[in-house]
Amino acid sequence: MKANESSLDRIIRVVVGVVLVVLAYLGTFTGTWQWVAYIVGAILLLTGVAGFCPLYVLLRFQTKKE
Repeated sequence: MKANESSLDRIIRVVVGVVLVVLAYLGTFTGTWQWVAYIVGAILLLTGVAGFCPLYVLLRFQTKKE
C-alpha cells in the first residue's frame, strides 16, 4: 500500500471524519442518516490516518506528488 493522499487531503479527511462521527454521536442525525454519518466518518478517518484511499486506486488518481 503506497500512500496516495497529500497532507492537505489527509487533514481534510480527518477533520471531516471527526465532525461526522461527533455529530452522529450527539444525535444531530437520526435513524439511517446517523449510521451513514458514522460509517462515512469512520472511512474518512481511516483513510486519512493511513494516507491511502482504495477508491483513488480504482480511479487511477492521487493527490500526493511523487
